[in-house]
Amino acid sequence: MKNFWTLLPGPFFAMAPLADVTDAAFRRLVTKRGKPDVLWTEFVSADGLYHTREILKMPDETNPLMRDLRFDEDEYPIVAQIFSSKPEMVEYAAKLVAKLGFDGVDLNMGCPDRSIEKQCAGAALMKNPARAVELIAAAKKAGIPVSVKTRVGYSKESLDEWLAALLNARPAAITLHLRTRKDMSVAPADWRHMKKAVELRGKLAPDVLLIGNGDVESLEQAKHLASETGCDGVMVGRGVFGNPWLFAGKKSNDISLEEKLTALVELARDFETLSPPKTFAILKKHIKAFVSGFDGAAEMRAKLMEASSAAELAETAAQP
Repeated sequence: MKNFWTLLPGPFFAMAPLADVTDAAFRRLVTKRGKPDVLWTEFVSADGLYHTREILKMPDETNPLMRDLRFDEDEYPIVAQIFSSKPEMVEYAAKLVAKLGFDGVDLNMGCPDRSIEKQCAGAALMKNPARAVELIAAAKKAGIPVSVKTRVGYSKESLDEWLAALLNARPAAITLHLRTRKDMSVAPADWRHMKKAVELRGKLAPDVLLIGNGDVESLEQAKHLASETGCDGVMVGRGVFGNPWLFAGKKSNDISLEEKLTALVELARDFETLSPPKTFAILKKHIKAFVSGFDGAAEMRAKLMEASSAAELAETAAQP
């Protein structure tokens, strides 16, 4: 089995999967501005993939879930993230991901969204380690590296129980969002947990890579955290939002407004091509992220927010 994880530099840096942010268009933008060592897709429902392809027989070119699994060749290595609580669905989706040419499959075991937890998936799996282990085993049947993205615990830190169970299942890598599910994204990420995780990994499964995630705002900070905690890699989520240059070592303040607007318009154009039937309104969060932190930003954002197409956005951005 090809294992790209063993070929990554130490430490390595990855872009986190963010719903309605790290779609094909945004990943293309980041890849051009400063490619991370590993990319993730947005998460996709394994149950939904089975239902739309096998039950509804929906053609892949019109299937919105399959469009979420679109990627460019220059994005390699790239991991597809899926979620489910059913081993048979995970096996189906993992095999599909392998067939599509992804380098690995990642199981989401940390999403706190209530609709996901009602499916006994995402963060709910932290309360059911036995099922989590079954899902990892099911995904491994696809013959590509399996990784897990999760949190340090559900209502409190429980690495001794939760992380230990995952390590014993021997995925290729585990990403730890250094908050509990109870913390959501409100409480600060606690990177002290990563030191404990690294120690536990050393005792139980030295070959499993550990990736830290939470409140990372720059490549410089990511390097420092990797060195300080001993983790193998660092995943950046919100820090890259509005700054596709982050993995090139640049901070938002280093980039001119002209460059940001050019990137925003490029993103909008690719979004229209790559992301239908998603609504153009999704781009409003990108407008807010790109156009901020300077005099007159609020007024410019308000004008750009009125755009309903890439052409309108480009026209507004070109106005003095």
